[in-house]
Amino acid sequence: MLSPRSSPTRDTVGLDGLWRFALDTRVGAAPWTSRLDSPLEAPVPASYNDLFVDADIRDHVGVVWYQREVRVPRGWADERVVLRFGSVTHAAQVYVDDRLVAEHTGGYTPFEADLTGTVEPGEEFRLTVGVDNRLTNETIPPGTLSSGPDGRQRQSYLHDFYNYAGIARSVRLCSTPTTFVEDITVATGRDGAAGMVDYRVEIAGEAVDLAAVRVRAIDEAGRTVAEGHGPEGVLRIEDVTLWQPGAAYLYGLVVELVTAGETADSYTQPFGVRTVEVRGTQFLINGEPFYFTGFGKHEDTPVRGKGHDDAYLVHDFQLLEWTGANSFRTSHYPYAEEVLDFADRHGIVVIDETAAVGLNLGVMGGLTGVPPTPTFAPENFGGATRDVHAQHLRELIERDKNHPSVVMWSLANEPASNEDGAREYFEPLVELARKLDPTRPLTYSAVMFATPQNDQIGDLFDVLSINRYYGWYVFTGDLATAEHYLEQDLRGWVQRFGKPVMMSEYGADTQPGLHSVWDAPWSEEYQSDYLAMYHRVFDRIPEFLGEHVWNFADFQTSAGIHRVDGNKKGVFTRDRKPKAAAFALRRRWLGLNRRKPGSGTAVG
Repeated sequence: MLSPRSSPTRDTVGLDGLWRFALDTRVGAAPWTSRLDSPLEAPVPASYNDLFVDADIRDHVGVVWYQREVRVPRGWADERVVLRFGSVTHAAQVYVDDRLVAEHTGGYTPFEADLTGTVEPGEEFRLTVGVDNRLTNETIPPGTLSSGPDGRQRQSYLHDFYNYAGIARSVRLCSTPTTFVEDITVATGRDGAAGMVDYRVEIAGEAVDLAAVRVRAIDEAGRTVAEGHGPEGVLRIEDVTLWQPGAAYLYGLVVELVTAGETADSYTQPFGVRTVEVRGTQFLINGEPFYFTGFGKHEDTPVRGKGHDDAYLVHDFQLLEWTGANSFRTSHYPYAEEVLDFADRHGIVVIDETAAVGLNLGVMGGLTGVPPTPTFAPENFGGATRDVHAQHLRELIERDKNHPSVVMWSLANEPASNEDGAREYFEPLVELARKLDPTRPLTYSAVMFATPQNDQIGDLFDVLSINRYYGWYVFTGDLATAEHYLEQDLRGWVQRFGKPVMMSEYGADTQPGLHSVWDAPWSEEYQSDYLAMYHRVFDRIPEFLGEHVWNFADFQTSAGIHRVDGNKKGVFTRDRKPKAAAFALRRRWLGLNRRKPGSGTAVG
């Protein structure tokens, strides 16, 4: 599925703005059949939970309704008309007037509906979207539904971030020709100073058999640097300018469909020429060792929740650059396409993660003291869950395969990889990922309960990403003991698997403004000392290839005694004010100066 882009043959109309809004409990049956009877309006894109002062809306479990009128441009006669959603969290039903035109499950990947013949150019239609936020053992991420004494549904889930819901990304109405480019896949390599661009074009529509495919690569100045014909081929770009971390360079692959000597469709796919490889215990970008510095992040801001916001996008990337970060992980779901486009243009490296977070019943057992049931049992997260997980993986790779910033796929965060059934669950997913994209390495983030001794899936992956909280959840306030156990733990992973290791999460909750001359947990000094201890360990392990602090910024979680107004492990507050740790990280990462201390490894 191609991202919506205007071209000589394509147009887009943005449908963002204020839509009518209502809970399903406050409207009659079949609300799509008439004007939504509600005084409320909600912005798109945004999560709806924090917009209103009504607690029933924030805590609602079930379906909400969005509605607006849309006019099809009158110039779109004889064109294909497509309605495209960047995402709807977590499931959607889409109606045009009284007709169901699309359904989709999965809150972080796009979907579309072909409205050709359903709507008319120059005419107006009523667009209604039902948004369902419920999570079950057969959704990704999973959750559990129950009923309270009042009969209302209650939602519980295993991930430590708030279950924001709504239309969180842009909605667009798009036109294409009736014979059109349906998909483009680009993979790049190098031959000396030349760049090799392997491309595949899929076309669809009314006159596929009559359409010829013409392609050309253009540089940033718009000059043609290579040309080809046919739906598949390899272009050679002489004296190529590589896409590199911190030094992005993007080419454009102009794909044209030609019928009877005329251009039937035209679409330009941005791409960067770069290679990615794991060799031994090194991660190589363009053949050079790369050391990850950066964060796990969240799409999370005040009021908008997970709604995409270009202002926060720009500011967050400015703060990444300020700290010396060169990368981040899309914890714990695919981020908006605009985020990856921005990373492509600005040379930030991305580990792209599915929404498979919470596949671990042992976490809840650890919090409650109640022995957990087996995570991968059929009644919990068995084959049906894996099938849904596989579909999420397909949609993630289909959407993001052409982004040069994306250098690795993360298949899950903190699964129960130490439990029986983990290998049977993950091995088919690893095989699927390698089939869908053989060019990028694979990883997953290992939970504290998974150790070098009991992990059952580490050998399936290329990079071992480890989440550890020695000094916070265990050995709290005792950094000396934490340092000993952290080093033994990391060395154990290297020794058993012989693969490169990185830290995908490490951090300590910190209340901004709390200070102490002692190692007092929650103080800004403790957060800085905690990170410094981890860095000492990292610098002693030659096979270590990166550090992603948890988290970039404080973020909202569900209410409970374990969290006070959210997770406070950010080195920035939720409104992006720096804590002391942000300055400490800046000194370390800028001081690395493209060299990892003690190992001679180039940082990139």
